Amino acid sequence: MTAPHLSLAQIRNRLILTARAVLRAHRPDPDGHCRVCRIPDCRLSAAARNVLDAAAACLPPGKPYHRA
Repeated sequence: MTAPHLSLAQIRNRLILTARAVLRAHRPDPDGHCRVCRIPDCRLSAAARNVLDAAAACLPPGKPYHRA
C-alpha cells in the first residue's frame, strides 16, 4: 500500500517491482498459454509490460523537465 509520505521515485519503484512480479507469475508455458490465466494472450502480462515500458520512458528522478 502506498502512503502519502512516499516520494514519486518510491511509488515508481513499487510499480516496477509489482509489474515484475506479475510477469514472473504470468509467464507463458511452453505451449504459449499463461500459467495462471491459461489463455494465449494474457491481459495482465500485457499490462505489466506497459507499466515497465512507461517507467522506462520516464525521466530519472532529479532530472529537470525541458520543454522542446
